[in-house]
Amino acid sequence: MRAISWTWSLLAALVTLPVHAEQGVGDYRGLPADLAAAATAYDVAQMKSDRSGLEQLLADDYTLANADGRSLGKAESIAEALAPGRKTSYVAISQQVRKAWTDGAVLGGMVDAKGVDQGKPFVMRARFVDVWARRHGQWQVIFTQIHGALPGE
Repeated sequence: MRAISWTWSLLAALVTLPVHAEQGVGDYRGLPADLAAAATAYDVAQMKSDRSGLEQLLADDYTLANADGRSLGKAESIAEALAPGRKTSYVAISQQVRKAWTDGAVLGGMVDAKGVDQGKPFVMRARFVDVWARRHGQWQVIFTQIHGALPGE
């Protein structure tokens, strides 16, 4: 059960990864330049398991509404995403959603991911949404929701 919970947490951490330029980096054309830069930095921090980057890009009041019904805060989300024995090897985003306004944005879509969790391979397909806020001139993710995709999606 812990492996499944972690997998959903990891995917939530990967939610802003619409593939374009290279696997694991989003296509943020059409978004404000500073938001696009923050979203790209978030993608890179997730793929490289960069604690510092995640701490900077997740707001202190960040909440993850996980597919297993749990709500996790920033520290719990980062701890699960960076736990030893967990590695995502592939992420692709489809059905991308990008909505932005002056100090907020929603980035989401369908995520397909593969990797290893505690020595066991996983394959995951899920829908996600990240809510971003610009606070004191800095873009941060304030909320993520993720749930399993329905069969055939």
